[in-house]
Amino acid sequence: MTLNLEMITFDSLDPGPLARWWAEQLGGTIKEENDGFFYIVDVPGSANFAFQKVPDPTAGKNRIHLDLSSADLDAEVTRLIEAGATEHHRENMDGFRWVTLVDPDGNQFCVSGAHG
Repeated sequence: MTLNLEMITFDSLDPGPLARWWAEQLGGTIKEENDGFFYIVDVPGSANFAFQKVPDPTAGKNRIHLDLSSADLDAEVTRLIEAGATEHHRENMDGFRWVTLVDPDGNQFCVSGAHG
């Protein structure tokens, strides 16, 4: 049996703004809006991202998070913060650096330098 990753789905009280924010950050486009209840973002070279309206998203730290990378970690973190993310934590482990950020809806994600 083989599994394929098709979509990464986020729960949200207001999924539209969050879908637009992630589409902008990842160079994606919203390909479905479904009456404001369920948004699908087409992300080039990746699985789709989805954002669904729920009455009560899980509180606290998300148990699964995205790990993203950039050739220019510092510039990308600055860009994400200027776009509305919040810095949560910086780490440097034997020269491998990453920054944990929080998106406008409170979801944590990490951005690291390029993997090599």
